[in-house]
Amino acid sequence: MVKTVEESIEKAKVLIEALPYMQEFRHKTIVIKYGGHAMVDDHLKKQFALDVILLKQIGINPIIVHGGGPQINKLLDRLGIKPSYVQGMRVTDGETMDVVEMVLVGQVNKQIVGLINHCGGKAVGLSGRDGDLVCAKKLK
Repeated sequence: MVKTVEESIEKAKVLIEALPYMQEFRHKTIVIKYGGHAMVDDHLKKQFALDVILLKQIGINPIIVHGGGPQINKLLDRLGIKPSYVQGMRVTDGETMDVVEMVLVGQVNKQIVGLINHCGGKAVGLSGRDGDLVCAKKLK
């Protein structure tokens, strides 16, 4: 890959700007929220995976908490299930929850883990249900 002098200078500037953050967060765990709307472009998905791998390589421990709203809505639509919202928040009944879990655990999570691993990282996927990792209470 041939780089121009300008490209090399620009990359050096980015690294110099990022260095204090790399030092501050080395050996720390960070949580990254990866929204479903950010997962629609293949180039951006691959770049996200490479960025996560880079974080790990410089000593930062990333944990990804992903969404999947558009992917959930797509399957709900295919199944003829109308999503319900109250004040912009999805109200999830039992039938919808089954679809949500299928999409988030069976599709989105596996795609993210697979792409990170394909790009040279080592990722594993967990569901919030695994070992009661995440518990939720119904809003009033």
